[in-house]
Amino acid sequence: MSNVRFTSFPRTEPAPSFTLPIVAVFRAHESSICTKTLPKGLTSDNVLAELSSDLQSLGFKVETGKGKDSKIRRPVFFGEGGQPSLQYEIDAFHDGWKCGLEIEAGRGGMGNALYRDLVQALVMVELETLVLGVANAYRYQGGISRDYDKTVAVADALYGHSRIKMPYNLVVIGY
Repeated sequence: MSNVRFTSFPRTEPAPSFTLPIVAVFRAHESSICTKTLPKGLTSDNVLAELSSDLQSLGFKVETGKGKDSKIRRPVFFGEGGQPSLQYEIDAFHDGWKCGLEIEAGRGGMGNALYRDLVQALVMVELETLVLGVANAYRYQGGISRDYDKTVAVADALYGHSRIKMPYNLVVIGY
């Protein structure tokens, strides 16, 4: 039985058809990224590096480093001459699926990166699905943060509330 799990939102619709191949990438690398079985979790950059080649084989453009040319940017606004005037960075993006992917490690739950990811995805052009990879169990000096459970609870509130209509699908993957 795999420790990699996922939930998609809104819960009133089936998961996007490409969800299972993405989850399969996480499961293929479970022994090296699983936060339930490893004594110490990896950084988000290390998790992304571990998954990178398999994500690329699915058609994702993936961040390859911290340099300017290594980043994946998605436009938010276009300015003069149709050039992007504001862009946000994302860990990976699949043009055909209009799917963005973010990997969060330690600060995912504790540092509120989840909220940044959700808000930035709201305004990214042509993003129809956001996939968030988060730790099942992030270990820190004071205990364990259950980031997957916290992320799913926030998504339940956003996607289940009558005051909000989220403009994209969300898939939360716990690794």
